[in-house]
Amino acid sequence: MLKGRGMAILYAALFLCLILSGVFRLDAEAVETSEKAVPFNAGIAQIIDPSAGTGQEAVAGLTKSSDTSRKTEEKESDLVMVNVQQVMNVRAEASEDSDKVGVLYKDCGGRILERKDGWTRLKSGDLIGWASDEYLLFGDEAEAMADDVGNLIVTIETETLRVREAPNKDASVIGLLTADDELEIIDFVNDDWISVDYQDETGYVSTEFVDVDFHIDAGETLAAIRQREEEERRAKLTANQGAVIVGGDDLRLLAALIHCEAGSETYNGKLAVGAVVMNRVRSGAYPDTISGVIFASGQFTPALNGKVARVYTSGNFSAGCYEAAQAAINGETNVGSATHFRRAGNHDGILIDNQVFW
Repeated sequence: MLKGRGMAILYAALFLCLILSGVFRLDAEAVETSEKAVPFNAGIAQIIDPSAGTGQEAVAGLTKSSDTSRKTEEKESDLVMVNVQQVMNVRAEASEDSDKVGVLYKDCGGRILERKDGWTRLKSGDLIGWASDEYLLFGDEAEAMADDVGNLIVTIETETLRVREAPNKDASVIGLLTADDELEIIDFVNDDWISVDYQDETGYVSTEFVDVDFHIDAGETLAAIRQREEEERRAKLTANQGAVIVGGDDLRLLAALIHCEAGSETYNGKLAVGAVVMNRVRSGAYPDTISGVIFASGQFTPALNGKVARVYTSGNFSAGCYEAAQAAINGETNVGSATHFRRAGNHDGILIDNQVFW
């Protein structure tokens, strides 16, 4: 009986050891499995995508996603810079035969929208179109050029901003700026102050009240080019030519000629005639006085047939003629430096009312 009880005890001890040994092995496997698999993440993956597997498949999916994220972060910048000496064309499509939609100038930059077959579709300011990769820089080269040619612009975010002589609030104020004024940064002094170009002098403004933007020149659309050229043409036509000192008789004489040549025209037509006379006075190719220009042989028919003299004597001309004569003498013009005019017809020039000027 003792032997039987002893054997039973032994078997019980062995059975207990086996159980304990099994538990220990299960615990060890659970720890190992928890290090190799991500059951919770696998469950999330199946909710997002029911076709996703579990276990190692889920882990592989998560690893791939992580790799993709790293590659996305490391992908090339979308900055593009122009690499030409003067100007390059931008096309509607990725072809040299496509319509021109604008131009990019030296040192211009933009953002890449699409790339294919050696061409890049980009946005530069209001200009969107295709440019040949042959004349563009990308990645590190583009960023290096941008750093070299770009400008930091300071935009004021308060109604009035003080520009100080030194970077501290106790320094003397050398100027005041209003909202929306822009300044060119010279340097970042510290977190609180930046130095700026203020009327060709170095001034200091607090960073608390400004916004700093990095500016790169942009391209121009054809419409913008046409508008700019028209504005430049108008500005040139109306640029003051410089006043000429004359006496009251010359002013009256010019007003009389304007009456004879453009008395029925608008004020612009009257001014144009007066400007032609004064442009001749300033030119070395004509007499240097109003009377000398007006009565020069073969120039103004009303002067040759005596009409100008009669109007001059009678004073029978409008206030508009007198006003236009005075403006022309003061240097005003709406025909630039034109020295000729005639009735509108086949001659090219600046058309004002019924006459053309050149």
